[in-house]
Amino acid sequence: MLKRTPAGTLTVLAITGLALGAVLVGPVQAGPQTVAAKKAVAAPRFLSAAELPPHPSSSWTAGKVTDGVPEELRPCLDEALLAYDSRYRAFRTDLDTGAWQLTVVVGGAAKAKALATRLNEEIRTCADRLEERDPEIEATHRNYGTLPVEEGARVHGLHTSASWGASDISLLSVGRDGRTVTVVKWAQLGDFDDAPVKAFKKTTTTAVNKLY
Repeated sequence: MLKRTPAGTLTVLAITGLALGAVLVGPVQAGPQTVAAKKAVAAPRFLSAAELPPHPSSSWTAGKVTDGVPEELRPCLDEALLAYDSRYRAFRTDLDTGAWQLTVVVGGAAKAKALATRLNEEIRTCADRLEERDPEIEATHRNYGTLPVEEGARVHGLHTSASWGASDISLLSVGRDGRTVTVVKWAQLGDFDDAPVKAFKKTTTTAVNKLY
């Protein structure tokens, strides 16, 4: 025997069905957003202008994060970075000082360790290669030691002088956190006496801590 269902009961069932459908559809729609959010969180963060060594007479300005390798890192590191996708941020002051941070994410911690080792070696031997390329350039490397941050970081100094009188000082560092490697460079006119080594070590520590 068929039983009649009151209209009110049909309305309740319809509303209940819509609500249940919303519950079932909700997680499917949220899935891609959750993955995107996780990717955003996992992306290495870069230094801000305020985290660079203070300049005595000019504030720092930070550029956009860009794909590739900046020209300022190519003389020492171009060959070591050819096989990798990298991103960088450039910083500048109103005077003669600039800085750059480059970040590379590789397939695993072992590969990152190998890349960091090679980058440190490329910086250590860069002075000799610069002199070989240009007989009018004299270059000197200094090792400023390691830093106890994440999987470690090493700081270098590189001074170049030219026969026509130019003199440039750079501080460079290589740091690693898991499968991510970062390189930081600070440069200006001058020599080793003009290099803010202590402040640059603090900047390097911050850069590595911000990778994840």
